[in-house]
Amino acid sequence: MPFDRLAGHHLVELTVVDGVLYAVTVTGRRVRMYEVGAEADAVREVELARSLLRRLAHGRPPPRALETLARAGTALERALLGPAATDLGGAPVLVVPPARLHAVPWSLLPAIRATPVTVAPSAATWLRAGGATPRRGHAAFVVGPGLAGSAAEVKRIADGYPDPIVLGDGRATAEAALAALDGAAIAHVAAHGVFRADNPLFSALSLDDGPLTVYDLGRLRRAPARLVLSSCESGVAAEVAADELLGMVSALVPLGTASILASIVPVNDAATAPVMVGFHERLQAGLTFGAALHGAQAAAETDGDPVAVATALSFVALGR
Repeated sequence: MPFDRLAGHHLVELTVVDGVLYAVTVTGRRVRMYEVGAEADAVREVELARSLLRRLAHGRPPPRALETLARAGTALERALLGPAATDLGGAPVLVVPPARLHAVPWSLLPAIRATPVTVAPSAATWLRAGGATPRRGHAAFVVGPGLAGSAAEVKRIADGYPDPIVLGDGRATAEAALAALDGAAIAHVAAHGVFRADNPLFSALSLDDGPLTVYDLGRLRRAPARLVLSSCESGVAAEVAADELLGMVSALVPLGTASILASIVPVNDAATAPVMVGFHERLQAGLTFGAALHGAQAAAETDGDPVAVATALSFVALGR
C-alpha cells in the first residue's frame, strides 16, 4: 500500500470470509485487521438504518427523532466497523466496502460523522482517479418532470458556473440529456429515479420523454468527470457475480466518471434543495466531493430539523 498516496485519508476496507465481516484499517503507516461480526448482522442494520431515513424524510418525524437516528448510527457502527471504529476519526475516511454493503449511510456512524467520508469500489480505483488530469469542459444541468422546487434549485446552482447547459421545462429529453452529459466537466441531474433489482440495466431516471436507463448511459463517449444525482435511490446497485455491482453509478465509472454524489434511499425533494446548493457552493470553493458533502450535512445538522438531517445523511460521495 502506497501510504503517502492516501492524501491524508484513513482507509477502512471491509471484506467478508465465510459469512464473517472483517475490517482492515490503514492509518498513516499502521495497518490493522479486525473481526467485526456476522455479515448478516451488518446487512440487517443497514436495512434498518435505511428504513429509518426513509421514514424521517417522508413521514411525520416522531418525538426525539434525532436521538433515534443517533442510536441507529451507533448500532450501524457496531455492526459495520466493530473495534475498527477506534482507528478512525480526525481525518477524512475512505471506505472500500463489499458489494452487499455499498448502499450505506456512512456519515451516520459516530466515529466518522465529524469528518468527510468517501466510498470507492477499491483503493486502487481511488488512487488511479487521483492521478487523472482534471478535465476541462462544460457544466450540464438536467431537471426532470414533476420537480418544480428542483428547477429553482438547479437554476440557482447553474448560475454559479460559466456558460452552463440547462435542460428543463419540457426540454430534458433522453437524447438532449445524453448530449449535454457527454464530456461534461461536471453535471447535475435532478430527476426521479427508479431502481430495478430484477434488471439493474433498466434502472432509470425519469425525463420529459420517458426513462433514461443505465443501458442508455452506455452510449456516452465520455461520461461527466463529476456527477451529482439528486434523485431517488441513484446510488443503489444490485450485487452480481465476482463482488461487482450494476447500477447507475457502476455504469458511469468505466466511462470516465471519477466522482459521484448519489442517494441511497428515496429523498425528500424540498429538503434536498438546500443540501445541493450548499454542496455546490463548497465544491466551487475547491473542496472535494467528500468534503463538500460533509459541509452540507453539517449545515443541515445545525438547523436541527430531522427531515433535513435525514435527507442530508441519505447522500454518499462515491469515487474520488
